[in-house]
Amino acid sequence: MSTTTAAEAVAWLKARGNPKFRAGLARYGLPTEKAFGLSVATIKQYAKTRGRDHDLAVALWKTGWTDARMLAAMVGDPDRVTAAEMDAWCREFDSWGIVDTVCFTLWDRSPLAWKKATQWVKRKPEFERRAGFVLMACLAAHDKTAEDQRFLEFLSLIEKGSDDERNFVKKGVSWALRHIGHRNAKLHAAAIKTATRLAASDDATRRWVGKDALRDLTRPAVIRKVTAR
Repeated sequence: MSTTTAAEAVAWLKARGNPKFRAGLARYGLPTEKAFGLSVATIKQYAKTRGRDHDLAVALWKTGWTDARMLAAMVGDPDRVTAAEMDAWCREFDSWGIVDTVCFTLWDRSPLAWKKATQWVKRKPEFERRAGFVLMACLAAHDKTAEDQRFLEFLSLIEKGSDDERNFVKKGVSWALRHIGHRNAKLHAAAIKTATRLAASDDATRRWVGKDALRDLTRPAVIRKVTAR
């Protein structure tokens, strides 16, 4: 286990912050007030030198610094994550960047991920709700042993949430639908069916989600991939 303290890690991050990179975050809809300005690659490289250290992750999250929270996701231990901790972090999400990093790097490897995904897609706040759909997408990408039925059950929640016109939610909905469709031929067919139904909807947001998913799911490369599985 690393003996690095949160204060030492934050000092390391702060010393390597790039003001120009920090200023550029706003172009991608990312907050700059609590950011030092480090690339994900730089944070990831530092995380590798620290290893898994969940106590450090918890302390880093409490600092409130975006870069430190990104690092927290990378050094956190999915086997030590608790439901209360997940809910607490989720309530503090303030950008799509931190949502995606925490879900893709840490939480989708937790045995609690399935339950939280279904809970969070029913929440109202934009980034909390996005977290539920992103977690679905990440589970589809990373949980290689999950049965198809578990993902088929996600499709009704995806369809129900597809009328949320908020940018970061609807993109999360599409991501979940597309990644489920990437798993295998059976799920691809089910995702295509859902996307086709959404694309024909009278609701503009549902149509956007459906068409966005269909553009991806009908690509020759995707069809070859799922056919080979």
